[in-house]
Amino acid sequence: MKLTRDGIARAALDLLAEHGLDGLTMRLVAKHFDVQASALYWHVKSKRELLDAMAEVILVAASSEVEAPRQGVTWEDWTIERASRLHAEMLRYRDGAKVVAGTNTAHPALFRLIELSLGAMLDAGFPLDYAARSYPVIYHFTIGYTIEEQARLGGEYATNPYEREAMAAAVDSTRFPLTASVLPDLFGDAGQNFEHGLRIVLAGIRSGVSSGHSAAPGDT
Repeated sequence: MKLTRDGIARAALDLLAEHGLDGLTMRLVAKHFDVQASALYWHVKSKRELLDAMAEVILVAASSEVEAPRQGVTWEDWTIERASRLHAEMLRYRDGAKVVAGTNTAHPALFRLIELSLGAMLDAGFPLDYAARSYPVIYHFTIGYTIEEQARLGGEYATNPYEREAMAAAVDSTRFPLTASVLPDLFGDAGQNFEHGLRIVLAGIRSGVSSGHSAAPGDT
């Protein structure tokens, strides 16, 4: 099998299922291809570059075929759909969000997505500089939420302490009655909670523009 940067990255993503990010090594990836680790360095010079290539696979898949909001689609709904695609793509791989966090990618598809996002915010009435500062907030929330969501899968534990029964047993309902009564909401449907949190973030961006600019979107 011919080694390529993309092929190495995709193989490494598949290896996460068994080994997780902490167990992923260049030697392990090389073993998958039945080559010496040195053969990989022609394509990725370090594990850091390997992670960048892995993140690029995830990010490009999440941003492919994205277009500007259709007529009648709000900026909020368009952004939720876009962020949900990234959320879902990271969830395809064990530790997928950790892979994406802090990586350096320069694929044109990613810059196109940023361009579309900034354009959508301009069309929604946001000033460009405010949009530029707000875009990373959405991106970082999506990654951070997914890191926490994947951690709650309990892959590092013999028995998942985040299971509803385990959480219920851990919380003293006498001392913490409010917490005990809302455990299904605190640690319930991760997909629903993701959209709920994202809508709060977007509402904050929408209302916060007035603190840095004289008029909020839609004001005349």
